Amino acid sequence: MKSTRLSTTGVWVLACMMVGSASDACADSGNDTIEEVIVRAHPLSAEGLAQPVSTLSGDKLQRRVAASIGETLAGLSGVHSSSFGQAVGRPVIRGLGGPRVKVMEDRIDSLDVSVTSPDHLTTVEPFSADSIEVLKGPSTLLYGTGAIGGVVDVHTGRIPHDVPESASAQVELRGADNADRRTSAVRLDTSAGAFAFHLDGFYRDADDYDIPGSAESTAQRALEQDLDEHEDEHEGDEHAGEAETYGRLPGSRMRAHGGAVGLSRIGDSGFVGLSISTYEADYGLPGHQHHHHHHEEEDEEHAEDEHGHDEAHDEHAEEGNPNLELEQTRIDFEAGLSAPFAGIDSINFRVGRNDYEHTEVEGSGEVGTRFTTEALEGRLEFVHAAVAGLKGSFGLQASQREFAASGEEAFVLPVDTESLGVFYLGERLFGEYQLEAGVRIEWVEHDPTGNRSRRFGLEAVSIGLIRPLGGNWTLTAQVDHSSRAPVAEELYSNGPHLVTSSFEIGDPTLEEEVAANVAASLQYQSETFRFALSAYRTDFSDFIYEAPTGAEIEELRVLRWQQGDALFKGFEIDLSWRAVQWNGGHFALNAGMDVVDARLSGAPENDLPRIPPNRWRLDALLQWDRFTAEIGYTRVDDQSDVAFGELPTRSYENLSGYLGYRAQFGGTSVEIFLRGDNLTDDDQRYHTSFIKDLAPQPGRTIEGGVRIRI
Repeated sequence: MKSTRLSTTGVWVLACMMVGSASDACADSGNDTIEEVIVRAHPLSAEGLAQPVSTLSGDKLQRRVAASIGETLAGLSGVHSSSFGQAVGRPVIRGLGGPRVKVMEDRIDSLDVSVTSPDHLTTVEPFSADSIEVLKGPSTLLYGTGAIGGVVDVHTGRIPHDVPESASAQVELRGADNADRRTSAVRLDTSAGAFAFHLDGFYRDADDYDIPGSAESTAQRALEQDLDEHEDEHEGDEHAGEAETYGRLPGSRMRAHGGAVGLSRIGDSGFVGLSISTYEADYGLPGHQHHHHHHEEEDEEHAEDEHGHDEAHDEHAEEGNPNLELEQTRIDFEAGLSAPFAGIDSINFRVGRNDYEHTEVEGSGEVGTRFTTEALEGRLEFVHAAVAGLKGSFGLQASQREFAASGEEAFVLPVDTESLGVFYLGERLFGEYQLEAGVRIEWVEHDPTGNRSRRFGLEAVSIGLIRPLGGNWTLTAQVDHSSRAPVAEELYSNGPHLVTSSFEIGDPTLEEEVAANVAASLQYQSETFRFALSAYRTDFSDFIYEAPTGAEIEELRVLRWQQGDALFKGFEIDLSWRAVQWNGGHFALNAGMDVVDARLSGAPENDLPRIPPNRWRLDALLQWDRFTAEIGYTRVDDQSDVAFGELPTRSYENLSGYLGYRAQFGGTSVEIFLRGDNLTDDDQRYHTSFIKDLAPQPGRTIEGGVRIRI
């Protein structure tokens, strides 16, 4: 776990929370292991935060950035990715993902449909990020019902808060051998008088990527062989064709581009700004089962006229995978005031509106399913001055979403969803103790077409404690009680969901999910060494999950959404040691591990699906004048504690490396870098992925690039 000092102005350092006062090490922005960060995802506090937080920013973010937000964050302790090929990856925090983790852009929800299905990408672009913050554990106090597992907040700077002292620009070009991947990104920040301007854009293009061996896992091939032995009528033909996929993953190609323009008017007491952004993508769906699912009448028609397909159909049939085409336009508005009147230190108002649509195109070229959503979310937040030693923040948050799906895989009814929440968070010092507390009340309503509407009243309370122990040791602890309303997919699903090879049936009578969470952290911070051990336990009442019924519809297994009690527990360890330091450079070692265990209570099959296995990490970093070198080793254990119908996942290793050299030409900085991933070409399968047995991660990948700053 990496905790960080937070403030309402958003400035302090990750490690400073552990010592209670700024040290020389905290001020050293050149040290990558104890790096200065700007944190905006939480209004508290100037003295630290009891909730665990991890942050990526600066050079460390630029070395880790990837095509998806999940892959970018997957190296942080307690954070994994629910990968669906190279285009798609949502974060999984401490074993929780999907609707329980809220992904935001500048404190407003992504407002896309990425929680609807694991093959839907998150439209928050990592290459546009100034910093990315991860709040681990329940964050429903600040961000509502969808944050019962955690929050990922991507800060883009698309709405400037300050007038830059001078114009700045950045251009980055990358190319990788695997999948012939090409990425470019540009950014410009400038001003004219009291006006500040922002411009950014990106382009990404990649073919199907190379894999170390077979697309299917050993467990999947063994399962299919066993099925073939019991189904003589198939004679093994159905699965044999699939097992021939070797060396390259069909359907893993991707193309995406987008950008934003932002403008702010900035005065002595505040600012007001607007940004408009677009995002377009076209990517394949690896491991998808669309092409394996046929109606009997379609098979008969194909048998009668074997040569009646057009060339487009034949081409897609050979590729064997559909693709997804999406476009999005988003508008954000923000206004902030400093000390508008007595008793209030600041006011911030932010609203985002998103118009999103994507189409899933079948292998035949026909439009299969279309998803559309128009979403709006706004926040009004006040930070008040100290009253009897109590400082805090209060506000309200409202959202509205109109969602619709049509076509072959429209397994969810059209649903309009509205929510309204009010919250308060405060902190007060009692001698050496710092106490934090907060409360939120929220109302959520789902109004579907063709089914009964549901209304939920939700509440969340939290108490946190920070206690300096002396000798550079700090103890933090937090207790949360929070609740989550079921999302539309859990309530109103009723149809084939081919990406999960299932027929999903929702339950419109589901009640809210309730979590009681206890977390604690013991931390040590010196000028050259940092240690953090954190542990957590979350007891869920009425945990919402999918369970197989044993029945089949159209050769798809039937999954029904239901509820039961569950327990999530685990721990994380992080170590950082600046082993050697000299004038102009240093050498540092970093290590970590994370463990999560999640089970249903009282169920005969009590293991939950897609729970991350144990993971170990060791990194070494050398920074010497203009030269940077990093090598990282990660060991991911096997996962044999699997849910009913889920296959175990083998362990794997990942060896990565980074080399960079930065030169200065007047006011222009040029950095040339080389990055390697999966250098041992290991067969890597994320247990958190729905398609891990049909689609491994990319094999050995070497990427080179240049980054120019003016």
